[in-house]
Order: sequence, then structure tokens, then C-alpha cells
Amino acid sequence: MGASSSKATKSLPKRVTTPPWSGARAPRPTDPLAEAANQSKNDATLERDPQFLSKLSQLGPVRVDHHMHAVRPAALANQMFNSRVQSEAEAASPTPTQNRVQASTLSHLLDERKSIRTKRDMEFLAKRYGVDLEKLDAIAEFISTPSVHRNSVVRVAGKDGEERQLMKAVWMEPRFKDAAPI
Repeated sequence: MGASSSKATKSLPKRVTTPPWSGARAPRPTDPLAEAANQSKNDATLERDPQFLSKLSQLGPVRVDHHMHAVRPAALANQMFNSRVQSEAEAASPTPTQNRVQASTLSHLLDERKSIRTKRDMEFLAKRYGVDLEKLDAIAEFISTPSVHRNSVVRVAGKDGEERQLMKAVWMEPRFKDAAPI
């Protein structure tokens, strides 16, 4: 079925080579002279790289904080587990715990807070959710739910023809009837 010269021939390697990972587990004997030579070669390479040296000088000396505490992942995991167990126990309890709400409930509370118009309604809202008014005000000072500025919605067509909407997020506070506009 054809001459043997037209068929592909298999060529095997003439010499057996060991893969680089073959001796990875066996510890290599250390030669102090070879290590010193490698270190001086690395130092010479660093001294010839002016960009690297300039970046090092920009960084400056290393600052070590001696008052740092050791991180213990097991302790943090244990604390997180205990916190979740306590949260689930409080959620299953028939009596709500004062000033403790779940994240989804807090989101609804903060959304409703935006539409409040009087101080009395604010007190009623806080009481309904089981939160002190002072605590609600302290939380609302740092946490809010996403709100969109009415006049900032812009429709943008992408290169692939897909339409996206871009909008500006704003921090909204309740507007009380008895308060002067800002």
C-alpha cells in the first residue's frame, strides 16, 4: 500500500532524561560555597538594576509594628460560629431581642425610614421594629440602603447592541415636615 518512505516514522529519544520534578521531595545537600556564590551573584544583579534600586529607595525602610497581635484563625472561626448560633437562637425565639435585627429586616427598616415625614412616625417605626430611636439614628448615620437619584438615569447602548442603564446612587435622609429644607 505504498512505499515505506512515504510512511511517517516514529522517533524515540536517544537519551533518557529525568523530569525536573523527580527529585523534588529529596532534600538536596547544601554547599555553603555554592550558596555564597549564588548570593553574591544575586546581589551583583540587583546593584546593576537602577530601576529596581530606585523603587526600593522610594519605599524606604521597613516599618514594623511591634504591637500587633497574632491572628488566630481558629479563634476567629469559633467566634463566628458562636455568633451565628446566637443569631439563630434569637431569630427562633418568640420574643424579639431589643436592638437586634437581621440584615434583611434592617434593610426594610432603613428603606421605610427614608419615607418618614414626622418625628412621631419615626418613633413608631423604631418601636415596631424593636429598636431604640437613638440606636436607629446611630445606625442610619453610617449605614443606608441603595437609593437612586431621580434625574440621573441614563440609558447607554453598548457596542454589542445591549442596552444598559447607568444611574447615580445617593444618600437619602427622611424629610420631616416640621424641618427646614437644607
